[in-house]
Amino acid sequence: MSMNNRINRLISLLSAMAISIVALPALAQTGEADEALTRTITDLDTKVFDAYNRCDLETFSSYFTPTVEFYHDQGGASFDRATVVANTKEFICGKVQRKLLPATFKVYPIKDYGAIEEGEHVFCQIESGKCEGAAKFNMIWENDDGDWKLTRVISYGHRPLSDDEIPLGQGVEKK
Repeated sequence: MSMNNRINRLISLLSAMAISIVALPALAQTGEADEALTRTITDLDTKVFDAYNRCDLETFSSYFTPTVEFYHDQGGASFDRATVVANTKEFICGKVQRKLLPATFKVYPIKDYGAIEEGEHVFCQIESGKCEGAAKFNMIWENDDGDWKLTRVISYGHRPLSDDEIPLGQGVEKK
């Protein structure tokens, strides 16, 4: 290898190392920011669905923007908070509880806006105590200076649980 080629390779290697050293703090900050964001959204998910499961509609309502869009593969679409809350009162309260499947839970940042939450959950019948259905979901959270609100919810892929999955979701919380 000629001296010029060796020098060019050394320059390339040193440049790559310099770029890596400069980029490492940014990567570390992104990881820490993603962990903090995941903790925030996990906490919000817990609070939203605690209110949902207890039928605390005032608290439940407070997590949605007035113009929230909710898309449900079986129930259709609604385009405001009042309809989402009314549907929850009619179809959920006293009938069903939701349980998150933690292994499916993921959070993705949306630059200069908020976050996307995705996962799967099971639904348990309060009367029987049996968890019989599951669905996937995506939720879009807007962060307005620390005030997090849901702007879009997509609930889809509703299906019965298989016999192997049913023990995962058992255990309805009694009021």
